[in-house]
Amino acid sequence: MKVGFVSLGCPKNLVDTEVMMGQLTAQGHELTPHPGEADVIVVNTCSFIDLAKQESVDTILEMAEYKRTGRAKKLIVAGCLVERYRADIRKNIPDVDEVVGTNELERIVAACTGEEPAASNPFEAYLYHDLTPRVLATPRHYAYIKIAEGCDHPCSFCVIPQFRGAFRSRRFESVISEATRLFSQGVREINLIGQDTTCYGEDIGIKDGLSLLLSRLAQIPAAHEKWVRFLYCYPNKVTQKLLDTIAEHRALVKYIDMPLQHASGAVLKRMRRGSNGDFFLKLIERIRRTIPGVAIRTSMIAGFPGETDRDFEELCEFTKAAQFDRLGVFSYSDEETSGSYALDGKVDKRTIYNRKRRLMAIQRGISLKSNRALIGRELPVLVEGPSQETDLLWQARLSTQAPEIDGVTYINDFGESPPKQGEIRMLRVSEAHDYDLVGELTSAPVAAAPQVPAQPLFRILAAGRAQTAPLSR
Repeated sequence: MKVGFVSLGCPKNLVDTEVMMGQLTAQGHELTPHPGEADVIVVNTCSFIDLAKQESVDTILEMAEYKRTGRAKKLIVAGCLVERYRADIRKNIPDVDEVVGTNELERIVAACTGEEPAASNPFEAYLYHDLTPRVLATPRHYAYIKIAEGCDHPCSFCVIPQFRGAFRSRRFESVISEATRLFSQGVREINLIGQDTTCYGEDIGIKDGLSLLLSRLAQIPAAHEKWVRFLYCYPNKVTQKLLDTIAEHRALVKYIDMPLQHASGAVLKRMRRGSNGDFFLKLIERIRRTIPGVAIRTSMIAGFPGETDRDFEELCEFTKAAQFDRLGVFSYSDEETSGSYALDGKVDKRTIYNRKRRLMAIQRGISLKSNRALIGRELPVLVEGPSQETDLLWQARLSTQAPEIDGVTYINDFGESPPKQGEIRMLRVSEAHDYDLVGELTSAPVAAAPQVPAQPLFRILAAGRAQTAPLSR
């Protein structure tokens, strides 16, 4: 049986897709990048905000057409949209044959084949481990590892705990085992993910769990230089020990992804996150003092219920003071099952749009200034491959540019040694743009990664953009 996958949303969702693909290939089924050739099509959905829900529905309807124009006999919908709208999907989209929720990933084989699924505990929240079959859909040189699932934070705008469940950590040695295997296969960069990675270990009795995990990962022997990054940390959980650990180990990239959501104390209180801009500025100062050269990324929400003009001005002034290296802005999405849905003081869509544009304009100036300061410097980059924008350039990333969410570094001069995907090379920055950089290679490869034979390609749709990625390693 041939199965085609479309994966939508965040890296956490992508790992779920990789686990489902692994379950199927372990049973001898074949994956195909061509929906017209698939016997079964699986759409792993996102439903975090309105735009994500609409993209999920549009993709389901697009894939449903292959039941008429291709050979597909089944269309399966998986993921977050199922957890929120299971009954509605079954009722309103008759082309959908099966639904698989975020805690039902082990049902994917039975859903595809029509066989009776193995007995399982419907009350046990799902969490994969190092022995779980998994087919990586990222390029060969980087991978994600989910170190925890679920969330215990009470943020009023977020519905994720409702369908991902309570926070639960993977076993420490399970994460180490999976990372060791990935590095031995030639992966250069591992990105740790979870709804809140800074809570790792708290539920299983490990004090300073993320710090200990990062330290151990940094010491895994590898035949090549490696990068270890973690994403989605909660500001109140960023300890001095965590910062000291990042500063201590070369393999831990100097990058902090810390979504703050706002700077106004009044808005943060309504978000049920607490804290305020002054606390954040002191934390940012401590981070930069402890980790020289660190890049700090954050995200903000524009137009949260009750956000006044004064609150927004406070956010703008905070952004200017903080000088974030990376910043993303979300328009508030009024989700009907969220705590903020019942709040008064809703902000109209035009105001939200204008506030988002203004905040991003402030950040563009900050980002350009920061990038210009890098001109003339030689820095290590991870080579991604030929640019999708133009045949004349190759694409790479600094360690301070996370995959998919940050800007990139373009290579316009290869020097004496042409680049290869997955190499870490030294690059001299020659041009700076709002979010991207341009430069020329100045060195031979740094401990070249082992070459892996080319594998069949698979189409993954993530963050609204289709990309081609290897099926396996």
